[in-house]
Amino acid sequence: MNRRTFLKKAFGSFLAFIGLSGGTYYYAREIEPSLLDVHKKTITSSNLSKSFNDFKIVQFSDTHIGFHYTLEQFNELVEKINKLNPNLIVFTGDLVDEPNNFHNKGELTEALKKLTCTHGKYWIYGNHDHGGYGTNKMKKIMDQADFHLLKNEHARIEESNDQFILGGIDDVMLGSPNLKQTLRKANPDLFTVILAHEPDYADTTRKFPVDIQLSGHSHGGQVRFPFLGHLYTPLYAEKYVQGEYQFTNERLTLYVNRGIGTTRLPYRFLCKPEIHEYTLQSSK
Repeated sequence: MNRRTFLKKAFGSFLAFIGLSGGTYYYAREIEPSLLDVHKKTITSSNLSKSFNDFKIVQFSDTHIGFHYTLEQFNELVEKINKLNPNLIVFTGDLVDEPNNFHNKGELTEALKKLTCTHGKYWIYGNHDHGGYGTNKMKKIMDQADFHLLKNEHARIEESNDQFILGGIDDVMLGSPNLKQTLRKANPDLFTVILAHEPDYADTTRKFPVDIQLSGHSHGGQVRFPFLGHLYTPLYAEKYVQGEYQFTNERLTLYVNRGIGTTRLPYRFLCKPEIHEYTLQSSK
């Protein structure tokens, strides 16, 4: 860490302590974590067939159930997602915060099963899903809820005899991601979406014939201050933190979701939780 970065983090931590020790503490802990944003974005591509015009993909990420985010809150989220009438639902990792300490008696499975869409539900592992011996436990929950795991593989999403590619990689931190394997036998001329939990993986993705990468992991920093921005993001979310990133003269656009829950610290400040609704349009 260089001196400038150290001073920024030290000063930011000081401001966080001062701010969160007053009235801001209540807002950051009790209010903002429940203020859900629905971020809507239209994605236009010449690689898309007109059969997919107005096709809606809803992404949610990083619920971290068990760490200040309850099953009751998750059920409310399910209702909000269903009201968007998605064609496709994707989850980009970190379902529960500590899989080894999470005891599912069927409530989470039933909540996930209530999510409805016309073209399937897909998910990828995040680092918390692999952590705490959660790999098999999380897969069992998602399998029972009719979610399809994309672990270095892809699916073809079809509409009126047209297709686009939806791929997903294994988690970067605790898994074995392999994008070459993921896209094996995929038509490079088709519109292609890749799910990757860690957003900084985009520097690898940009080397492949991919149109869109959808990621989470960063939580947007969770705590942000004017002028300073975020104070901390985890490994592999240090370069791309939130929002949209376009790569000049390259095919790829990256979208980083701020996620739903919190981890490590139960605060959000100037960094509301969000879900993404992407509406596809052909430019042909």
